[in-house]
Amino acid sequence: MAVATPKIQVADPEYNGQQIVGMIEEAWKHKAKVLVFPELCLTGYTCGDLFLQETLLKQAKQELKKLAEQTKGKDILVFVGLPWEWNQKLYNVAAAVCDGEVLALVPKSNIPNYAEFYEARHFKSANAEPVLVPWLDGEVWMGSNILFSCRNLPNLRVAAEICEDVWVMAPPSIRHAQAGATMIVNGSASSETTGKASYRRNLILGQSARLVAAYLYANAGEGESSQDLVFGGQNMIAENGSCLAESERFHTGITYADVDLGRIAHDRRQMNTCSTEEGNYILVEFELQEEELDLQHRFVDAAPFVPKKREERELRCDEILSIQAMGLKKRLEHVGCENAVLGISGGLDSTLALLVTARAYDLLGISRDKITAVTMPCFGTTDRTYRNACLLTKTLGATLREVDIKKAVQLHFEDIGQDAECHDITYENAQARERTQVLMDLANQKNGLVIGTGDMSELALGWATYNGDHMSMYGVNAGVPKTLVRHLVRYYAEQSEEETLKKVLFDVLDTPVSPELLPPKDGEIAQKTEDLVGPYELHDFYLYYVLRFGYEPEKIYRLAQKAFEGEYEKKTILKWLKVFYRRFFSQQFKRSCLPDGPKVGTVGISPRGDLRMPSDASAALWLRKLEELAE
Repeated sequence: MAVATPKIQVADPEYNGQQIVGMIEEAWKHKAKVLVFPELCLTGYTCGDLFLQETLLKQAKQELKKLAEQTKGKDILVFVGLPWEWNQKLYNVAAAVCDGEVLALVPKSNIPNYAEFYEARHFKSANAEPVLVPWLDGEVWMGSNILFSCRNLPNLRVAAEICEDVWVMAPPSIRHAQAGATMIVNGSASSETTGKASYRRNLILGQSARLVAAYLYANAGEGESSQDLVFGGQNMIAENGSCLAESERFHTGITYADVDLGRIAHDRRQMNTCSTEEGNYILVEFELQEEELDLQHRFVDAAPFVPKKREERELRCDEILSIQAMGLKKRLEHVGCENAVLGISGGLDSTLALLVTARAYDLLGISRDKITAVTMPCFGTTDRTYRNACLLTKTLGATLREVDIKKAVQLHFEDIGQDAECHDITYENAQARERTQVLMDLANQKNGLVIGTGDMSELALGWATYNGDHMSMYGVNAGVPKTLVRHLVRYYAEQSEEETLKKVLFDVLDTPVSPELLPPKDGEIAQKTEDLVGPYELHDFYLYYVLRFGYEPEKIYRLAQKAFEGEYEKKTILKWLKVFYRRFFSQQFKRSCLPDGPKVGTVGISPRGDLRMPSDASAALWLRKLEELAE
């Protein structure tokens, strides 16, 4: 998609037409499929009473005819602004042009006549219901209730509004979206005043979010008369509240972005409050060639759960910690409980859970020594994680309890006939379940709650021992993906004024992710989670696009190649994507009985909330698509 601001000359349609044709040529060569120009750009917005001159009006139509001819054979839909006379009245219209033809005219509905604007002196408001008006030897539709529908891309339905239309209480784009428009174009001539740019930006982004649509905004710029006003050419392409691209102000040129119509279609399917009704609309069809984009004009974030900018990331981290702590605070208050018990391993997840619990206790005004952090060394525990678990607990002011579970697990092995030298799944899970039993029984002793530590990424992959670390009385990390856990702990460390706490938290961050269920090698962690299930940064990427947008495997694979270019080979991305789908489908039975825990972002896996998924669904369809890619 493209939005453009040409440098024009006021009241010179021939010159302006040449500039516009040149930009159409440039945009077409860049493979833009939809191109939007500013309001009245064929004449200039600041013509004043010259709009009443027949010479100007006739020449504008002549230039539209030339412009249309120049689009013949070009695979692009263009919206260009000009004054249009019909029934002895003037209308401010956006003409839609494609493949040599003027498809239709969309007039401006809301005519501003306040402050510096005096459009009602010249122009009449749009007729909503389209009518046929003369054009060359035939007729074209004119009216605001027109949808431009792409025959071969059913998710591409375009509607237009003009400048002031988006500033009013009930913009035409609302009914356009209700009628099925997935893309709104707006050719505008919005003058610059101090502070207006940020307001305008928020307005466009907000409208695209409200409509669950793409919004292409092209603003007038250099060349307009500066007699009373200056126009800055602030152009934007938005998608469901996100700004995909934005031009510099006070510059002419073209701004490009790749719009994801699949994302828009998914969000509309998902939101049952996003109602559509066809209404009294005319459908004007056009066709565009389908071709594979190189995605040069779309940023694909390799860490979609983590904001890139430091300031935003810090705000997000503080907000998430507050959500987690407030959820736990409410649960503790509700059950009348002052005691909490959690397992502390010296790893990231249990560290975050302890930090959140401490925050909740501060909010409740309860002493942190009523938090019992239990370290339970066994066969795989290393000195490093043990020291960090103990130091972290003491530094935070919680009560440290150590329960060595080696003897209990060995006795259990004898009871069930398990060879202690056989390091299989039973060997590992027996330790995890023993730890959970210890925590539950200690909680009973203290009339307290067991706080779960497992994160959303582990639960998505089923990387949890059923009725082991899978179980708790409240899971504070259940809505936090692994890639975000790291940033939450880092944020806490950076905000802390306690040097000892800082030091231990940074060492936890440097420790490899591991359940520590296998004996260490030379005192170091032998079992690294990401060697077994794959890199969490890949799995979190997959999780986001599977659950947030419902994308097809092929699309996720392609986006991952773009996001992780230079970091992972294609075959590696494909390998772990297959693992993700296999585990995600096969492990739903664990998620179907998850303990309560707070949702913190747009993606959640609670069986009572975002993910109502059958435990016995087959992954075969998704895996077949990936096998086809491998071939």
